[in-house]
Amino acid sequence: MIWVVRIATVLCIIGGINWGLVGAFEFNLVDTLFGEGSAASRVIYVFVGLSALVAISNLALPGRDRARAAA
Repeated sequence: MIWVVRIATVLCIIGGINWGLVGAFEFNLVDTLFGEGSAASRVIYVFVGLSALVAISNLALPGRDRARAAA
């Protein structure tokens, strides 16, 4: 289960960087790399969204369980 949390964390970071670029420079890195509105871009957005749900559920765990999930 640890690999799910780690992948979700990486995808949340990628999503956060992309939104930072959109907000600061009006530059969407995902759309630039994979094409605006392409199937690949949509899949990436879905995975980033799902990873946010995993991150939220990980935050809901008590501290000791969260430490075990991250180890």
